[in-house]
Parts: sequence; C-alpha cells; structure tokens
Amino acid sequence: MAVVKLSEEVDVGPGLLNKFLEAYPLLKKAYDVLTRDSEYAALVEMSNIMAVKRLLYNDHGPVHAKIVAGSALEIFERLVESGVKPTTLEHRTAENYEQALLVVLLGTMLHDVGNSVHRSNHELLGALLSRSLVSRVLTRVLGPKVDAKRRYMLRQEILHVIYSTAYDVQSLTVEAGSVKIGDGTDMSQGRARFPYRLGKNDIHAVSALAIEKVTISSEEGKPVVINVYMREKAGVFQIERVLQPKIATSGLEKYVVVRPFHNGKEFKI
Repeated sequence: MAVVKLSEEVDVGPGLLNKFLEAYPLLKKAYDVLTRDSEYAALVEMSNIMAVKRLLYNDHGPVHAKIVAGSALEIFERLVESGVKPTTLEHRTAENYEQALLVVLLGTMLHDVGNSVHRSNHELLGALLSRSLVSRVLTRVLGPKVDAKRRYMLRQEILHVIYSTAYDVQSLTVEAGSVKIGDGTDMSQGRARFPYRLGKNDIHAVSALAIEKVTISSEEGKPVVINVYMREKAGVFQIERVLQPKIATSGLEKYVVVRPFHNGKEFKI
C-alpha cells in the first residue's frame, strides 16, 4: 500500500491520528478493537489514576496515547519517504508496510499502560502487561490469513516498542525509535492543565504550560523537523529534559532536528 502523502507541516495533537486511521484500514480495525477492549480501557484509566491523581504527573491516559500515536506515525512515514527502511521489513518480522505501521500504532497506544502498576519501571511493566492483550488484538485484527508465528513476531516487535520508550533503553528498530520520539513531542500546554489545577506548580507543569504547540515538518537532509512554539522560554526545559534525551536513544538522531521558537522567532538553546 502506498505511503500517505505528507503535508509540509502538521500540528501534533489528537486529530493527527485520524489521517492514518482513514488511510489504512488495518490501522482503523486495530484501533477499534483495542480501544473497545475492556482490559485496555482499565489499564489506561488506572495509568492516569496512578500518574496524574496520585503522583500529579502530566496526562498519561487516552488523550496522550492518541496524540503520541499520530505523532509517531507521522515521524515514521516521513522517515520512510526519505528512504529509511522499516526495521520490521528489513528483518522480515512484518510481511508488509501496513503491518509495520501496525507495530507503531499498537506500541504507541500501549506504551504507558505500565503506569497502572507504578511509575517506576513502567516501560518494562507495560511490556509485560501487554503480552496477552497484544496477542488477543493481533488475532482478531489479522485473522487466520496470518499464521501464529507471524503474530508472535509482530507481538514481540510491539513489546520492544513499549519497553524502548524508557529514557535509558536504546531503541533497536525504526518503529520503536519513531514512537520514542513521538512520545517526547506531546509537551504542549494542555497536557499539564490537570496536575496544575491539582496544585502541581513545578518546572514540569510550568514548562508545559509555556508551550503553545508542537509541529512536525521536513527539510533537506532532515526528514523530521520538530518545531516547538512557546510563549515563555521556560518551555526549553521540556526540550532539554524530555524530548532530546528520547531522541538521543532513539537510534534516529541523524534524521531529526528540533527547532524552538519564542513569540514566533527561532532561537538557539
């Protein structure tokens, strides 16, 4: 199936995912199956209870998952359009491009469910928790036309995506690296509003509130350009402490550049 034609610059937000769900029937089916699964719904709700209500962290629930999914798929497709080969296709763990996208989508939607147990080691916990859920979803989505061995291989790729979102874990696939960077792009003001209302007034909340929007574009030699628009330079903290460390262990560093803007003007960090 052909790659979605990419626009020059897109906003990172909940609506970005819809472009991919509309373009790829397999992704739409997987999204519907996953989000209607009662176990998934419970894990996501518990993740936000643990992270937001108990620890006063930024959103780690369904909105965050949807935002990151759209961003990760956008990053992945820009890399592919620039000539980067999906690792799942190179190593033949996926049969086709749409299955490679499926790894990105499901890995993203599940990347934070480990928070339902504890914030500490939540990436490892998430990979362990997701095993049976991923198997169930893949069986329903791919059906009997895809044999069990293939489903197991795709499952392991998805679990690798989840585990690799940890700052100190090196991503070993283009798919995992795209999700890891996509996770770092959800840093704009809306993500911090709930913990801020609950009284969290630290640099994490203040810096997220300082960022107006994040966009993804491309330029010559850099297929992924992440533009961060902020009203206050406190937003730099999000770039330095959240986004850049994820890029550094994504395996995709040479393809990505981050451009910060303050009041519409680019500046150097």
